[in-house]
Amino acid sequence: MESTVQQRLKKNILSLVVPVHNEEATINIFYNTIEKLKPNLTADVHYHFIDDGSTDSTLSILRDLSKINDNVHYISFSRNFGKEAGLYAGLQQADGDYVAVMDVDLQDPPELLPEMLREVQDGEYDAVGTRRANRNGEAKIRSWFSEQFYTWMNKISQTHLVDGARDYRVMTRQMVDAILSLSENQRFSKGIFTWVGFNTKYIPFENRERVAGNTSWSFWSLTKYAIEGVVSFSTVPLTVITVLGLLSFALSLLSAAFIVIRALVNNNSVAGWPSMVTIVLFIGGIQLLSLGVIGRYMAAIFLETKKRPIFIKKEEN
Repeated sequence: MESTVQQRLKKNILSLVVPVHNEEATINIFYNTIEKLKPNLTADVHYHFIDDGSTDSTLSILRDLSKINDNVHYISFSRNFGKEAGLYAGLQQADGDYVAVMDVDLQDPPELLPEMLREVQDGEYDAVGTRRANRNGEAKIRSWFSEQFYTWMNKISQTHLVDGARDYRVMTRQMVDAILSLSENQRFSKGIFTWVGFNTKYIPFENRERVAGNTSWSFWSLTKYAIEGVVSFSTVPLTVITVLGLLSFALSLLSAAFIVIRALVNNNSVAGWPSMVTIVLFIGGIQLLSLGVIGRYMAAIFLETKKRPIFIKKEEN
């Protein structure tokens, strides 16, 4: 008689979505690590690597892996479209009963995968995600900005983001289909994962370094990613500049009244060039800030109305 695990393997497929960009040093390490874990997984593993326009030998390694394992699938983009495009392409390609998203650098602990899968299979949760319990090993300035982002994002958005949450998670097919129904061009997956709802549990883990290679995420790219998150899931910045506009208008009326009354009472006029220049610079600064915020939202609308594809495939097996 077949064991329970063998019966479940026949019924369940776990699609593992792995975006990669110039990760020639980590792919084989990642693959071998997951292969060693397979006896502990209650589902058959199908790999879905998304090559985001790599310029090293990443694609060549993926071709070789697909030749030795029929369950290794890959898509190669025509250029670098970004991790968000990679995630979306991977979720589109994944056809398993359950779908997991992981980073190839093993900063996402593979040993948690069997537990995450079992908890989703039990039916109590639609997704089991992970979050970093600390930021040990990360630059302090980067950690501080990350913490501030989560704090303020949760204050200005109705979509709650878990501090330290990773993209690493296991999801049901129903949740993945809901995510794919959001075909917006300007994507912020951490917000989308939360926005679609579903019962989600987070498992904390100690922060860890990359197993090999170098990260492609710079401070500037993380800053742009944070701005995209704010624009995608909050309109509070527009409200703030509206309030600033009203306040500056009210202050200008009070200032005008003060000048008129002072002129009538003292019957003289004081030049006041320093104060005038200060006021002009202040109002001008508010206007430029307001235009910048409005422009960012308009840019998002502009990009969405073009209806350009989120990614373009160059090769797939």
